[in-house]
Parts: sequence; C-alpha cells; structure tokens
Amino acid sequence: MIDRISPRFARYEPLRHAAELMLGMVSGLDRKNCWTIAEHRGGATPDGLQHLLSRAKWDADAVRDDLRDYVIDAFGDPGAVLILDETGDLKKGVQSVGVQRQYTGTAGRIENAQVAVYLTYAAPRGHALIDRALYLPTSWTEDPDRCDEAGIPANRKCFATKPTLAAAMVARAVQAKVPAAWVAGDEVYGADPKLRTAIRGHGLGYVLAVAANRRVPTPAGPTRVDRLPTLLPKRAWQKHSAGAGSHGHRYYSWAWIALDAEDPTDTGWHHLLIRRNDATGELAYLRCYAPRPVTLHTLVSVAGQRWRIEESFQAAKGLVGLDQHQVRRWTSWHRWTTLAMLAHAFLAVATAIERDTAPTPTGLIMLTVNEFRRLFDALLLATHRTLESLLAWSRWRRRHQYRARQSHYRRRETQ
Repeated sequence: MIDRISPRFARYEPLRHAAELMLGMVSGLDRKNCWTIAEHRGGATPDGLQHLLSRAKWDADAVRDDLRDYVIDAFGDPGAVLILDETGDLKKGVQSVGVQRQYTGTAGRIENAQVAVYLTYAAPRGHALIDRALYLPTSWTEDPDRCDEAGIPANRKCFATKPTLAAAMVARAVQAKVPAAWVAGDEVYGADPKLRTAIRGHGLGYVLAVAANRRVPTPAGPTRVDRLPTLLPKRAWQKHSAGAGSHGHRYYSWAWIALDAEDPTDTGWHHLLIRRNDATGELAYLRCYAPRPVTLHTLVSVAGQRWRIEESFQAAKGLVGLDQHQVRRWTSWHRWTTLAMLAHAFLAVATAIERDTAPTPTGLIMLTVNEFRRLFDALLLATHRTLESLLAWSRWRRRHQYRARQSHYRRRETQ
C-alpha cells in the first residue's frame, strides 16, 4: 500500500512520516493524534508528522485516487453499491475549518461540529470508504477572512449543499470507471432532484430514502408517500431479508409501487419501496430507479447495503482515529482524513485476504476487521519506547502545556 502512494511524494521524509502516521493509526492507541503516534512510534517530537499534515508538498486528492484504486482492486464488482452519508466530528472551539453549531447524527442533535460527506464502496467481498468532502456552512463561505485563515482554496469557498458534494463524488467514481451498479443514501440525498438526475445520467440505479411527507409522481398524481401504505392490499407485502446483521438476518415486510418518471425522456423504471417493521409497525420509504427491470428482492438487497457506511464510520473512527485529528486548516484536515481512510482500507482489504486464505474453522465466527487490527498490532507492530524516551516525552508534553497555559493567561490579560 505504501508503494502504491509513494509516487505522490517528491521526498522520502514525508513518505516515511505518512507510513509512520498510518502505522500509528492502526495501532491500539486509545487516542490517535500527532503527539501520541509520534511517541508510540519512537519519534523524539511530533514535528515530522505535523509537517506532513500542514506544510509538506504532496497532494491528498491524488492519494485519495490511489486509495480508491486500492479498494477497487481488492473488492471491485460490477454489482457494487456506492453509499453516501455524512458524519460529524464534535468540536469544542470555533477555529477548526467548517465548524459551527449544526445537526450531526454522531450526537443525534445540534452540536458544535465539523460535518463531512463520505462515499463507501460496498461489494460482496468487503467495503471501505473511498472519497470524502468537507461541508462548509454559509457561516464560513460568507466570511472570506475566515476562509483565508483556514487555508481554504478559492474554488472551494462557494457554498455547496451535501447532495451537491455527493454528486461530485459519484461523478468522480464514474469518471474513474469504478465498477458499480447502484447508489444508496439517506433522506438528505433522496430528497434532492438534481442528485437523482445526475445518478440516472451516469447510467446507475439508486435506492434513496425519503421522508414520510415527500410527494412522489404516481399514475393518480403527486401523492404523499405516507398515504400509500393504507391503499395497499395485504398480498402486496412480502417478507425479505435486508441482509445479515449481528443477530442474524434482518427480516422486514416490503412493498413496492410503480412511479411515473421524473423526466419524460427517461426510459428507466421508477418505484417507491416501503419497508415495514412487523414488530413495531414502523414504516420507511425509499425512492428507487433502475435503468432496466429488476426484482423486488434486488431493490431490498441494495437497501440493505446502505448500513455498510455506518459500519465504515464505526471502524474508521474506532480503529484508526478518523475523527481524532487535532488540525484546524483545510489542507491538514484533508490529509489526515485521507490517510485515516487509507489505513482503514488496509485493514478491510487485509482482513478479506486473510478470510480467503484461512477459511473460518467450525465453531468460530468469521474474522472481523476489529480482530485483525488487534492481531496486527499485537504481533507485527513493534514499538520503540524506552524509559528514556517515555521521560523525554513527559517533559515535552509538560513544556508544551506550560507554554499553552502562559499564552492563555496573556490573552486573558489583554481582553
């Protein structure tokens, strides 16, 4: 994997630091940032890692393209699903790029956070994040000085909605000839007609969630989706599994209703897919499109893949520290995020290879990414910490914290 990205670095030192950073990311450290990783890997200071993220010359977008190719080489499948979703990183201050009080699913409420849109590639052999886009609220795009201070490029200072960012990521995947047949996403993306049009224009199908109050074009005219279940006969509901979960297959009752095309020139097949939880009666609605006729089971299978991106978020945050960065500027955020995604992809791909070469013995569950990371850290990641280096790092942290405290006191005196 390091060999794959090495041409993106003009000098050896930044490449070495990138490798050290990713090795620290896949380690068992509780907190992962430049300080803790440098200490864990035996560095004297975090200066090299901080230089890698802020000032070294390398292109994070080019490494992102290498990441995408790495995942496709391992998991590529013509029936794969491109899954869109956003996640937030909770923040205390207001200086980190893109931060403001906004809703984030991470907390389930409005909090001070950064929000970014991600794209996961999900195929039968495995899944991993392959693209990212930081969301900039209008409080940032309407403040040129704030954007300049955070190092945001001129072409990124205009406001873009989350569906717009998602459409750009899907377009990049299609342009790179990523093998896929479907796009899946939640209500934020299902509600955007421009995104739906763009996906159809790429020749892909979609299964996108929509809110209960949305109207869809039926043969009887535009109708709210929550009024349609009461019109369905009992025989319209069929039980299908949305895929295996931690407690076995996730069975729901499903119904589908043919919809009129959004564009009169469109020759594809449109449906509203309704999912019913028979235990609670809860209903969910998904707007679907396929360039060719498909079965209900096919749409249900695609809908069930949407949760793969939640698994990707959980693994990338919990295992490689995707959300543990301590950076404030645009370039540093993209560099940390890209390398964290690459570290997560390495774990996902290596786990799949191990599953193929060592079939699961009877009586054991299949090898998980979490377990592989634990074994990789315990067996292969040698640390270089000595008593001398531990004491040196203790002095370094205390010195840094002393300077930070003195600076804080000086700021308070001048206010």
